[in-house]
Amino acid sequence: MAKKVKDPGFGYRSSKNAKKIINDDGSSNVIHVNRKSGMHDLYSYLIEVSWWKFFLYVLMIYTLINIFFAILYNLIGIEQITPSTGNTLRDLLNGFFFSAQTITTVGYGGIAPQGLIANIIASFQAMIGLLGFSFITGLLYGRFSKPKAAIKFSKHLIVRDFKEHRAVMFRLMNSRKNMMIEPQVTVTLAVTELDEKLDNYRRNFYQLKLERDKIMYLPTIWTLVHELDEESPLAKYSNDELKNLDAELYILMQYHDEAFSQKLFKIYSYKFDQLQVDQKFMPSFAFNENGDTILDHDKLDRLESM
Repeated sequence: MAKKVKDPGFGYRSSKNAKKIINDDGSSNVIHVNRKSGMHDLYSYLIEVSWWKFFLYVLMIYTLINIFFAILYNLIGIEQITPSTGNTLRDLLNGFFFSAQTITTVGYGGIAPQGLIANIIASFQAMIGLLGFSFITGLLYGRFSKPKAAIKFSKHLIVRDFKEHRAVMFRLMNSRKNMMIEPQVTVTLAVTELDEKLDNYRRNFYQLKLERDKIMYLPTIWTLVHELDEESPLAKYSNDELKNLDAELYILMQYHDEAFSQKLFKIYSYKFDQLQVDQKFMPSFAFNENGDTILDHDKLDRLESM
């Protein structure tokens, strides 16, 4: 008899067209409204954002600051840093280049502040530059030093005959060369069903029993197996019903990473429309002539008929 578990934090209420709560990269798909934010949220965002966005933001802020000070130097009189060319655009460019030299503390010497007001502005701009580049350096260190789980999940679930029953399977791979120590996986099933009494959709949660939920170490690949025996909440469904079932698997993996010397976590989820029937995973590793184990990362998702 399948035993329900309490809500793990996703909520019992649901809808017919509810999307995945967890994205493929493990991030949350929940839209927050009326949420207060602060500087810590900005730091977290800049740590997590993609590299191209990060450098785009740095370039944009750097350019905007220099444009602001270029306009400021022209407003107080460009003559306070360099003789005027008589051309507004050229004077703005001279102000921009002086601003860039000041904020980076380069100071080529070709342009220098002459008046009191220009020196005061340049002094504050130099301080802003030191603080800004210190902040960027901290962000770069945080981005490089933050440990991230290097786990790849197969794109599909499969259901096929297994021993005396059927089984739902997926597999995962260590995408780095370092060893994962004592990896452990917890799988929670969420099934969305229509509550006829309340006339709305409701999630029911089950913790799935795995053939093995913990191993000593993971150098290559691991296939997770949930057998559809009499204790499984999925045993009552046919293969076609499983494929059309409004259900999702929430997966939490944890392991000790020898490179970072700490425990890392990875979250993933599968919708049952990703289920493949009567398929099996192709072998993903083999041995060469010298007896070395060769792991092919491209074969993680490859299936073959039973």
